[in-house]
Amino acid sequence: MSSFYPYPSLLLLLLHGLPILRPLIRPLRGLGFRTTLDSLHREGTVVEGRQDQEELFGSFSRIQGLSCRGSADDDSNESVFRRNSLRQEKVPILVVIEKREMKPRNRPDEEEAEYSPWTPRNSWSIGLIKFVSFLVIFMAGIIIGLSLSAHFTRSFNSQTEIFFPKTMYTTNCDKECLGFKGFLSPAHLMHSMSDKELFWRVSMAPKMKEYPFERVPKVAFMFMARGPLPLARLWDRFFKGHEGLYSVYLHTIPDYKLDASESSAFYGRQIPSEEVSWGSVTLVDAEKRLLANALLDFSNERFVLLSESCIPVYDFPTVYEYLINSAHSFVESYDENSQQGRGRYSRHMFPTIKLHQWRKGSEWFELNRELAVNLVADYKYYSIFSKYCKPSCYPDEHYIPTFLNMFHGSLNANRTITWVDWSRGGPHPATYGAPNITPDFIQSIRNNGTSCMYNSRPTSVCFLFARKFAPSALDPLLNLTSTVRQLVAEGDRPADWVPYPLQLHLVASRGFD
Repeated sequence: MSSFYPYPSLLLLLLHGLPILRPLIRPLRGLGFRTTLDSLHREGTVVEGRQDQEELFGSFSRIQGLSCRGSADDDSNESVFRRNSLRQEKVPILVVIEKREMKPRNRPDEEEAEYSPWTPRNSWSIGLIKFVSFLVIFMAGIIIGLSLSAHFTRSFNSQTEIFFPKTMYTTNCDKECLGFKGFLSPAHLMHSMSDKELFWRVSMAPKMKEYPFERVPKVAFMFMARGPLPLARLWDRFFKGHEGLYSVYLHTIPDYKLDASESSAFYGRQIPSEEVSWGSVTLVDAEKRLLANALLDFSNERFVLLSESCIPVYDFPTVYEYLINSAHSFVESYDENSQQGRGRYSRHMFPTIKLHQWRKGSEWFELNRELAVNLVADYKYYSIFSKYCKPSCYPDEHYIPTFLNMFHGSLNANRTITWVDWSRGGPHPATYGAPNITPDFIQSIRNNGTSCMYNSRPTSVCFLFARKFAPSALDPLLNLTSTVRQLVAEGDRPADWVPYPLQLHLVASRGFD
């Protein structure tokens, strides 16, 4: 007969009383205590040990088909447990487990079902699943707790920062802030705005008539060129000494870099440009693009469109006074009942633009600021020309004259101030080179026998600029300043042509010097 101490099994019985540990102990209990009882059941082994009588009796009495008898003093096979009612004592006991006949039962009770046949693999799997589930729930609780803690911490810190900021932020307004000076006149002409953005920006004209700064009106000279400016030296001499009274803007082919010295009036004056095709609406796009960039400077009051082949016919003071004091803009606009006039009208423009409103004129215009803003802001009539005025219609000769005739006719002098010779016929005007440049030739442009209206009064001073001049004409034009000193006679000026105040009355008429 073999004997052993069943301490592991008894420990499992004690832990069985804790409900929370019962799911985890149940597989271990099966491996330890149940295996011992099964072996005892098969072999009839006598177990010796020391244990509380009631606990041991209660544990063994639940085993189906077994009977327990024991004695604390003798070694007989029929020992009986005795209850000590006053105190529980641990005494040596002898337990004999005998087989007992099984009586059939209809339904096992709850305790018997608990000790039904057992499979170690299933019990361990269930225990492992429960353990993993416990770990998942535990980790999820930790994550949720940390998230809530971080949220409340940020909320508390943000509320604290409002009243007790840790860092005081400062900026250098000379470089980073949007100043009034930069708004009035951009320091650089290059920008990243599209035409649509640019036109929208400059169409926001101020409504207040008075300016919050000392405004000196300027004339914007807008040059549309393919590339180089062969007559740039002549224009530099024209602008010299009159800084602050003019602005220069240059539209060229894309990516062209003008080679100009820092002392030149054209230095850094290129604007973002697009490709231009002769006879197409892209010429109108370039004109509106030049106007829009010039409108960014609030001091620009008059806007003149020129080409690289244009020259000034008078000195700067004369041109400045003539334009600044004029009550009208100078856009050629007339009705021509011919194939080159009304013949270019498209019936698809009706009813937005009617035939009797259709006008034609030279593309070389001069506008005041009010008309320039209205022209740039227009999209309705521009889109009609863009859609229906195709090549052989020449939108640059019709769009602005028609637009002004429809809405601003009273503000237009209906004539151009740029002289051009069309007497030779053909699609292009005559071009003059070095052999043509003489003092008499320049004088004939000024006094060509025509008469025009200036501020509702007749005058013989009708043209301020002339074209087209070849690059070879540069040197003879520069030499004219030593021969022709007085370019404007006092008798040529209109009666109401008063020199503009400020520094103009201090500047003598010096030709191109």
